[in-house]
Amino acid sequence: MKPALLLTSLWLPPGLLRRELAHVATKTTGALDRLLANAPGVLDDIRSEERPASGSSRKRRDALACAHTIRVTRLIELLGRDEALRLARRELFVTGLELGREAAARLGVGRDPQAFVRAARLLYRVLGITFRARWTAPGVAVVRIDRCALSRGYSPEACLALSAADEGVVAGLWPGGCLEFTERITQGAPACVASLRLSEKGGRG
Repeated sequence: MKPALLLTSLWLPPGLLRRELAHVATKTTGALDRLLANAPGVLDDIRSEERPASGSSRKRRDALACAHTIRVTRLIELLGRDEALRLARRELFVTGLELGREAAARLGVGRDPQAFVRAARLLYRVLGITFRARWTAPGVAVVRIDRCALSRGYSPEACLALSAADEGVVAGLWPGGCLEFTERITQGAPACVASLRLSEKGGRG
């Protein structure tokens, strides 16, 4: 585990948090924009209505949630729910995979489960998300998210689409890792719940 991971997991400077949030926003909205690019005028309409991502971290997260929800909603209007979610989840998983790999290399996650959890908590903190992981067996855990800042502005469909990015991040932080949600705040559950599996063949030697 690199010292940078230990330090930033304890304290994340506001400037760094805003930079990381902007990076995630660019990557994830960009993934959805690519799917909308062939629909004439749609992106222009969306961007003309969007709130600027400025001010406090809360305001920036609210703007991001709104940006995601608008884009997923328009995709569903254009393609139908099933096809829109299929394409969005596929694109966002790849985006999450890239973000996870970037973070793993930068923070030195390696094959250390403790470093994996610290890195995941750090990435989630950027988005205003807190979680607990309860290990039930080696490499197997139940993850519970009691607080998600993005859920304030997510539709159930936006949450379903964007959770594919979470799944990709896990696979990027720990190759072979798998995250699967079973309950979601946006669908009325008191918390998001997911199963986490870290493959023994995953990680970096």
